[in-house]
Amino acid sequence: MNELKIREPFVAGQFYPGSSQDLRSEINHLVDKKAKKISAIGCMLPHAGYTYSGKVAGETISRLNIPDTLILLGPNHTGIGAPFSLMSEGIWHMPFGNVTIDSTTAKSLLKNSRLLEENMQAHINEHSLEVELPFFQYFKPEIKIIPIALSSGNIEDLKKIGDELAHTIINSGVKEKFLIVASSDMTHYEPLLDAKGKDKEAIDAILELDEDKLMQRIRKLDITMCGYAPVAVMLKAAKALGAKNAELVKYQTSADASGDTDSVVGYAGIIVY
Repeated sequence: MNELKIREPFVAGQFYPGSSQDLRSEINHLVDKKAKKISAIGCMLPHAGYTYSGKVAGETISRLNIPDTLILLGPNHTGIGAPFSLMSEGIWHMPFGNVTIDSTTAKSLLKNSRLLEENMQAHINEHSLEVELPFFQYFKPEIKIIPIALSSGNIEDLKKIGDELAHTIINSGVKEKFLIVASSDMTHYEPLLDAKGKDKEAIDAILELDEDKLMQRIRKLDITMCGYAPVAVMLKAAKALGAKNAELVKYQTSADASGDTDSVVGYAGIIVY
């Protein structure tokens, strides 16, 4: 009998409150309960501490009809694990309660992919997916996940993973069951005006649903967007699933919280449908 794989929270009490009561109180102030909701195929969300990016994440997720399973794509900040690491079974402990992995779909994706590998180690100390989960649990406590950590890859590999992901979703017969979530912050530690200018170039490419243009602009302008790989995969998969539009819900920088305009990080919330 296989031992149940359990991932403990890594940044609870740091990036977001560690107690269920305090977490609910904070999220109450970050979401828009009156927002008009949309059934999206994908989205992009930030993953900083809630003080800095919580409003962007909260308002973006408030716009979504949340389906049964989130396919979570995040950058691998630690460098631990396989380049493209999927956790296909187990649970994630969170302050709002346990989140179960959709093992049936995850194992199907592994079978369909040449590049994704089973690897839990990449997820243990990685915060980029964890910080977004409480917002989804707030609206839908019984949510399931498929967590994938992506190291920076070349665009052809990323597009291949996007195609494999779309193929798996189509084969499931219930496209509406899934939302593809790409986790990324934008420009890191540059003056406010510089960061906003670079981020606009990247965001415009995402709104055009053009992962090639996004990668070209990142290279040309040296945009320090940590989750470009997850976003590229999400865009490729979303288009294969029929996405035609994208909308920027909210953009902020760390200066909105800190007041420091000399060195900021950018945060964008985008929905793709």
